[in-house]
Amino acid sequence: MFRTALCGLLAAFLSGGARAQEAPAFPTRPVTMIVGFAPGGPADVIARLIAPALGTDLGQPVVVENAGGAGGSMGQGRVAAARADGHTILFGSLAQATIPTLLPNLAFDPLALEAIGMVNEVPMAVIARRDLSAGNLAELAAMIRRDGMRLNLGNAGVGSTSHLCSLLLLSAVGTPVTLVPYRGNALVMNDLMAGNLDMGCDQTTNNAEHIRAGTVRAYAITTPARAAALPGVPTTEEAGLPAMRMSGWNMLFAPAGTPRPVVDRLNRALLAALRDANVQQRMVELGSLPARDERTAPAAAQAFWRAEIARWKPLLAASAGGAN
Repeated sequence: MFRTALCGLLAAFLSGGARAQEAPAFPTRPVTMIVGFAPGGPADVIARLIAPALGTDLGQPVVVENAGGAGGSMGQGRVAAARADGHTILFGSLAQATIPTLLPNLAFDPLALEAIGMVNEVPMAVIARRDLSAGNLAELAAMIRRDGMRLNLGNAGVGSTSHLCSLLLLSAVGTPVTLVPYRGNALVMNDLMAGNLDMGCDQTTNNAEHIRAGTVRAYAITTPARAAALPGVPTTEEAGLPAMRMSGWNMLFAPAGTPRPVVDRLNRALLAALRDANVQQRMVELGSLPARDERTAPAAAQAFWRAEIARWKPLLAASAGGAN
């Protein structure tokens, strides 16, 4: 009996040790969420919207830090170099699907990320300074074909979501313009409102309020259905450019090698944040939608990210790395 009890205690000790190894204590301090673009841009807006709800579920603050530059790769590099314990995560975007193609010789492996889950999907809007003479998308396309490189089009950096939207627009129209990269979409919006830029192609999270206020002009939405936040703006299909269809997205990533229980804990916090009533209401106001359920799980999000890399690679290659 003594031997049986001893064996039972030993087995319990060993299994308990294994469980402790499999499920490290997390989080034990505030979580840093890196945004690879400047403050005030669409990724930053959504990151700061969900951060408090994530922190509430995790029981630790989630602190947003901006590391803008190089189309989102500087922020990704910060996370890639971080300790893989879940306390530093990336608020990623479609830029994470372009960096592997555009910047294959980085000091870090751009594929070495663990998807936690998709956060949201968001339409893009083709916009311009409010005094641009083109009255609709067909007239804008005609202006681009006529004026070409005399027109400028701002984006948040090569490989960013707004850059991809710009490439789609120019591919659909068949004429290049002067592409002007910035360190973030908020800076693009500032110059559009000031009249220093002609055009942009940006997520509705960044421009819906400006469109409604009339400080920029909107020509079309890039999704099959109109955006609830901008019901008066036609889709690109309605406006005559059906080939120009895309959605932006955001996704949480952890460094490669983060323990699976930590990734799963972060995923549960993300799902709780997406159920938060304030988060849902604000997303609707911004023209964004919480991610579809089938894309919120880590494995599904990882598969979607890899599919997006494959989708955008040909367009990026055709644009010679974004140079028009």
